[in-house]
Amino acid sequence: MIELKELVAYTNDLLEIDRFQDYCPNGLQVEGKPQIQRLISGVTASQALIDAAIDRQADAILVHHGYFWRGEEARIVGLKQRRIKSLLDHNINLLAYHLPLDAHPVYGNNVQLGQRLQLTVEGQFGPDNPPIGLYGRLAEPMLAVDFADHLEVKLAHRPLHVPAVSKSIQSIAWCTGAAQGYIEQAIALGVDAYLTGEVSEQTVHLAREGGVHFYAAGHHATERDGARALAEHLAQQFDLEQHFIDIPNPV
Repeated sequence: MIELKELVAYTNDLLEIDRFQDYCPNGLQVEGKPQIQRLISGVTASQALIDAAIDRQADAILVHHGYFWRGEEARIVGLKQRRIKSLLDHNINLLAYHLPLDAHPVYGNNVQLGQRLQLTVEGQFGPDNPPIGLYGRLAEPMLAVDFADHLEVKLAHRPLHVPAVSKSIQSIAWCTGAAQGYIEQAIALGVDAYLTGEVSEQTVHLAREGGVHFYAAGHHATERDGARALAEHLAQQFDLEQHFIDIPNPV
């Protein structure tokens, strides 16, 4: 068991949240019990995840996608009211880490995705300061169509693949989630392929004209591992009970 204040302070420091200009508050978003023994982690603080945490009598939920996004409706009404009321009624803390969890060199979404796909990291890229995307290489060249199959096996999600002229790939840049807007930075690196979670209409044209293979492997599918890895670390560090709950999401 650990005091809430100690857990939050440790995690905030570990992820260096003050380094990031983010679109939402990082750290404790909804306050509940002052002590934590049972921790639930997941990708998004949906009602389904909250309900699962209630069923498991959790003291805290740790997610990548929390609440209070920039430009979001400020009033606590509708589904936001129902979600927050569920947390408060059961005295459950909500901790959320967005860009800091994408970027962390050990527990971050991007480095964890690279490990899952057996990619070697060579550096960081992207428009953010600090940058959150990574680039590197496959251990051996692979046919681009085979890499799509590799993604499906490793992520349990069939990617959208926009092919380039070249048949094989080895160098690759990646950034989890909705980072299709980083494709021009990836093209500038001279990589064979760019991997992210989502795709926009213009992304297809940029990939074709930039000569890179583009893979949209799912926002949810590419961001499963960060919150899970962080929660596992916290559980080991502070002798907590923890469970990762994967709420299915086809996007």
